[in-house]
Amino acid sequence: MQSFFIAAALVLCLLILLSLYRGVFGPTVFDRIIGAGFIGTKTIILLLLMGFIFNRIDMFIDVALAYSILNFIGTLVVSKYFIRKGVK
Repeated sequence: MQSFFIAAALVLCLLILLSLYRGVFGPTVFDRIIGAGFIGTKTIILLLLMGFIFNRIDMFIDVALAYSILNFIGTLVVSKYFIRKGVK
């Protein structure tokens, strides 16, 4: 079962790299923000998979919850900043 979680984590890392490409080379600022949000979401899932791999899911859930709150607030702040600035 642990090999399944490791394989899923590797696939998730590949998806993070694809989202990173979208975040860096997105045609608009909002595409870059969405790419960064996807990276944050996939990182949360990757943290939970690491918890299953190391058999310490309780600790990794706390870290994932804190990271998800920071990711959400960061995305809102950056989006609000670019909306007020009028960037397209």
